[in-house]
Amino acid sequence: MASVTLKNVYKKYYNWPNPNDELVAVRDFNLDIKDHEVIVLVGPSGCGKSTTLRMIAGLENINMGELYIDGKLVNGVEPKDRGIAMVFQNYALFPHMTVFENIAFGLQPTDMSDAEIKEKVEKVARITDITHLFTRKPRELSGGQKQRVALARALVKEHKVVLLDEPLSNLDARLRTSMRTELTKLHQKFDMTFIYVTHDQSEAMTIADRLVVMKNGMIQQVGTPEEIYTHPCNLFVAGFIGTPMINFINANVNEDNGGIFINFNGIKIKLPESKYSKVREYIGKEVFVGVRPEDMYGLEASSDNFNAPHLAIIDAEVQVREFLGDSIYLYCVNGTQPFTVRVLPAFMPDFTARSGDKIKVGINREKIYLFDKDTEMAVVN
Repeated sequence: MASVTLKNVYKKYYNWPNPNDELVAVRDFNLDIKDHEVIVLVGPSGCGKSTTLRMIAGLENINMGELYIDGKLVNGVEPKDRGIAMVFQNYALFPHMTVFENIAFGLQPTDMSDAEIKEKVEKVARITDITHLFTRKPRELSGGQKQRVALARALVKEHKVVLLDEPLSNLDARLRTSMRTELTKLHQKFDMTFIYVTHDQSEAMTIADRLVVMKNGMIQQVGTPEEIYTHPCNLFVAGFIGTPMINFINANVNEDNGGIFINFNGIKIKLPESKYSKVREYIGKEVFVGVRPEDMYGLEASSDNFNAPHLAIIDAEVQVREFLGDSIYLYCVNGTQPFTVRVLPAFMPDFTARSGDKIKVGINREKIYLFDKDTEMAVVN
């Protein structure tokens, strides 16, 4: 079993000699991590995710709160006695050692014989596909090869918890994508709990069993990638998760003839009746409206007679067109309001809009998010 529990954990840094001048890097962090789970801490730089990982590893002291590993309180336990392996962002390989020696380094203080060490190193090297690199030094390796060596070194001791601090950030885009798949395969082969830190939300979404979205040292939301993408709890989570970013619009909520509408730039969109109960208290107030690019459909300017009850049709001008093969992103504007539209060429092969063209955009009224203007919490998600 390899569960990890953090209860009311705080990490503070003090500006000596003035003890009252403090920076709270992690604030009231509560999380239960299950055995064999892949937990990904995600958020912008400086949000406290790496600090949290280092507290779990024992490389940073916990100022307040409790940390349990397999039900045992480990606040005062030395890093080497916590049964945790860590993969660092810069790999931290010993430059004077060969690949074999780097992987075997952690096994040498044990009572294992040379034959047993060799067997273990070869086993993990086969899984990570680096047996042919045993005699090389780190300076002779590519970024992807160094990453595999660092992973092998962490996995060889068969600890139950592996911490990974932005391990793919130094790799190029194509290698990063392939290594994400390799990490998932490695987790399936080893009975371990992975706690992974990244600022790349695409990376987080593809790897995680559950995401922990952080901002300013605090947890914003915990859930599966699907839950967080579909039901963000606040404005920050909605904006951070998703590529390209969700469209945000300042709008007013009004009631007219029994219907509830959002108004912006002279545009009036009726909300579905299923949203009325949550929105009614915001009538006459400003809100943030969120619509994801895939829920805004590009239509040709001649689509005057386009009729779909779930769509609200607005006019737009294309400013920039990006072709990405399976998708086309149109960066559009209506008056002063910018927004991004996603077009799927497979379903709209005849869509030819370019920069400067006038088009119509269909907004899926069922997929509109609303956020409180003051608290930024989700009203409708």
